[in-house]
Amino acid sequence: MARIAGVDLPKNKKVLFGLQYIFGVGKKSSSSILEKAKVNPDKRVSELTDEEVAEIRAVLTSDYKVEGALRSEVQQNIKRLMDIGAYRGVRHRRSLPSRGQRTRTNSRTRKGKRKTVAGKKKAPTKK
Repeated sequence: MARIAGVDLPKNKKVLFGLQYIFGVGKKSSSSILEKAKVNPDKRVSELTDEEVAEIRAVLTSDYKVEGALRSEVQQNIKRLMDIGAYRGVRHRRSLPSRGQRTRTNSRTRKGKRKTVAGKKKAPTKK
């Protein structure tokens, strides 16, 4: 089992898809990493030699920001938006969608479980 950037890559997957288990590595960056490391993307993770794993690790550390460093950078960016009082920061602070989605009917994932509000519905009027 190959361990790169603190992540155990799945043995039975191809290297191209196994690298995507690392936070910050997608399909395009995975293919470019393998190209720079001169590793066949059709190889399985279990078939990688120690030299190939070391080469992939070297390319990753030199050219990419992944895992912990990337997570902390994203958190710092969100904190900066909150501190300066930007609209996106306010949305993050209130746990609401920050990219323009509607909140009247949807966004239950961000808002959490429904809270009923008393007196919301109008009672039917009698004539």
